[in-house]
Amino acid sequence: MKNTPYSYQFQPAKVRSELIRMFPISLFVVAFGAAFGLAAVQKGLAPLESLLMSTLVFAGASQFAAIDMWGAEVSVIPVMVVVFAINSRHLLMGASLYPMLKDVSPAKRYGLILLLTDANWAISAQEYQSGRRNLEVILGGGLALWLAWIVGTWLGVYFGGLLQNPKSLGMDMVLGCFLLAMALGGKKNPRVLVAWSLAAVASLAAWKWLPANTHVVAGALAGGLVGFFWLEKKPADKDVEEPA
Repeated sequence: MKNTPYSYQFQPAKVRSELIRMFPISLFVVAFGAAFGLAAVQKGLAPLESLLMSTLVFAGASQFAAIDMWGAEVSVIPVMVVVFAINSRHLLMGASLYPMLKDVSPAKRYGLILLLTDANWAISAQEYQSGRRNLEVILGGGLALWLAWIVGTWLGVYFGGLLQNPKSLGMDMVLGCFLLAMALGGKKNPRVLVAWSLAAVASLAAWKWLPANTHVVAGALAGGLVGFFWLEKKPADKDVEEPA
């Protein structure tokens, strides 16, 4: 079959399976959503405002940072700068998915990016390194995490006293361990490990010596630059069959 401009075809069954695949991680997202909901109402946000923020923004670390800066008078420019700094890693994450995203229509492409998180990006990027294209995990996994974040926020808004400190249960380590497993799993490409290692070192150094939240930017830039200038160019997806 002759290739069309947008040749990637989503498989509904695979979207469902990826949603189920991300379900265990989403349980921990519920806990942190509850922590956010509690913090939001304690800072003076109405329940509806807290739920709308989680529904429309869907950016945990940025939401926590914005809430931390919330008060009777909110300085908009500093909030915008901090939120952009925390979320700037998504520039590199989105760019890394472009070889797959270019085969999706713009409407679907930008809708899909709204559900991009560290967790489903890590799975999709790792599978692409192994020669498989998997945007279904962005859609299905992203939906699972988004719904979990909303449910968690709702629980925190109305029942937040039941879980005021999820870190005491070690839940703050779950995503970090998951990403580490993604980095070390699959094909062992030494250059990929170097990129992850330099990103970790840059992030730790920024956390130690630079202003708050800049460690996210430093780690993303370090790993992204290594990947751009040093990682081998991936050949065209010869082993990925186009849909008939």
